Amino acid sequence: MNTNDEIQRGVFSVRDFCLWAGIGRTAFYEEIKNGRLEAKKFGKRTLIPIVEAHRWLEQLPALHK
Repeated sequence: MNTNDEIQRGVFSVRDFCLWAGIGRTAFYEEIKNGRLEAKKFGKRTLIPIVEAHRWLEQLPALHK
């Protein structure tokens, strides 16, 4: 993902989502498998709507010290 993109995209690719979230592909597919993250298919591409990415992040448990 290029942070200098002039066009704000509405979806992440798997690669871009993993970079954004700071997780690996294995963890990404585990989140899908366990129903915590929803992705869409467009042909062979797997896309994650940005609103879904933010929903996923918000539902993660808070770190309590």
